[in-house]
Amino acid sequence: MNFSFDRSKHVFYSPEFEELIKDTIRFFNGTPVQPLPPLEPFDGAGVYALYFIGKKGIYHKFHEINRLEFRLPIYVGKAVPRGWRQGRIAESTSQELYRRLCDHTKSINAAKNLSKDDFLCRFMILENAASNLIGTVEAALIRHYLPLWNSLIDGFGNHDPGSGRYNQERSEWDIIHPGRKWALKCVESSKNTSAILKTITNYFLGLK
Repeated sequence: MNFSFDRSKHVFYSPEFEELIKDTIRFFNGTPVQPLPPLEPFDGAGVYALYFIGKKGIYHKFHEINRLEFRLPIYVGKAVPRGWRQGRIAESTSQELYRRLCDHTKSINAAKNLSKDDFLCRFMILENAASNLIGTVEAALIRHYLPLWNSLIDGFGNHDPGSGRYNQERSEWDIIHPGRKWALKCVESSKNTSAILKTITNYFLGLK
């Protein structure tokens, strides 16, 4: 066989797909805002965002940004259904999304300088064939909003690595929000707290 290479023949482009992603973002932004965690358990997986509304602390500028409408999330994440990563048929009767939001509530409650009362959330349930879009929609929302805890301050969504794996450095999030017991077992980070706080200041200065 004679082989040749033409990159253009490997590039997929679909204006319909682009419009579909725009539709999901529009739908997401129209979903009702809920307390953290939501008022009652619910079935399903999908994509979510957390919004900071507190008037004090290092994130107080979010209060002004989100005072009239929820314009800028501090974090965007996803919760996939069981079997999703193995390509199995996704279940809509599990509560991965609700449990993920509860996990985040525990992390916030554990932090010595955060309160869950300063956070709200919104989420979009993607089930059946639409569950294939979960990762794509999450990535699109992160690119669109560049949430602080996704783009600059890492570690909020981390889980306990488990026994024997605490040789990794403490995350930036755990440095400025100490309290998660498992994070205290991790190696003390070489990252400077003042530098992290400066990153947050510059983030707000860069917002239009």
